[in-house]
Amino acid sequence: MTAPVDRPLNPTQFDVPAFLLNAPFSYSTEVPNNVWMEEIAEEERRPDMRRAMTQFLALYRYLAAESLVYLLPTPRLNGLQDLVFTANLGIVLDHLPDRNTVVLANFSSPPRVGETEVGRRFFESMGYRVVVPETKFEGEAELKHLHDNVYVGGYGLRSQPETYDWFERSYDMTVVKVAMTDPRLYHLDCLVFPITREQTLVCTEALDPQDLRLLEKHTEVIDVSTRAAYPGLCNSVRLHNIVLNASHIHDLRAGTEEYQAELAKNRELEDIASRLGFEVALINLSEFAKGGAMLSCMVMHLNRHSYRFTLL
Repeated sequence: MTAPVDRPLNPTQFDVPAFLLNAPFSYSTEVPNNVWMEEIAEEERRPDMRRAMTQFLALYRYLAAESLVYLLPTPRLNGLQDLVFTANLGIVLDHLPDRNTVVLANFSSPPRVGETEVGRRFFESMGYRVVVPETKFEGEAELKHLHDNVYVGGYGLRSQPETYDWFERSYDMTVVKVAMTDPRLYHLDCLVFPITREQTLVCTEALDPQDLRLLEKHTEVIDVSTRAAYPGLCNSVRLHNIVLNASHIHDLRAGTEEYQAELAKNRELEDIASRLGFEVALINLSEFAKGGAMLSCMVMHLNRHSYRFTLL
């Protein structure tokens, strides 16, 4: 029996924003697999799991109030310490007419290799066509949809440029390839955030000038300072006319260097958002920062419904 014509077959086809999250049942910081984690002593980076779950639920509730939110099941397997960071799991190719294809990650980071099979089982159960590239690739955290069939892809630290050649051959898409060289900005979502179909926030200092010129052919680039990119300005998620970003500023002591850096990041984001007609919502995800991650790392887009509309 076939579904009624007006019934979406999957959340990508649903006419509201849809996201995939994972509750932090397997989350840990046991293996330091990025520079942020390496700089924190093992005892200091161990997460408070009760607080981590509370913070996760705050993010979940905010998104679920205005969107469809799926939860990726956590299997009883050891070593899935980063499964909660679903943005790295893969990317749903929203530009394809059938909107039914997901490309999963081929991870570089050893603790994450087991996540691909978890994602395969989930998406196949939902009826998606699931593909895994032969070369390294770490999901939508590395490949951002700009508009139409145009994407921007980061390579050099976690993903390979050959992966984007494969995407272009296989899925009738253009990928603007940009080299990643700063280990503190080790995924593309650390320095690139498409905020509308026409405009993209970019930490321009972190890009090769030639790569930046190529990107500017496809989108209006709005500059983000490096000092704001490091604490996660570009690690944002758009929901309708709201930009969600992680901030633990209320945990910090006023006047400290960390407080000033966080305050400057928040003000820079608020200034950009207000110019473009957006509001900003800040969510404390400090327990997940111990894993070297920010808000966008925890959210995988199942569609990009919010980008279909232009703010007046």
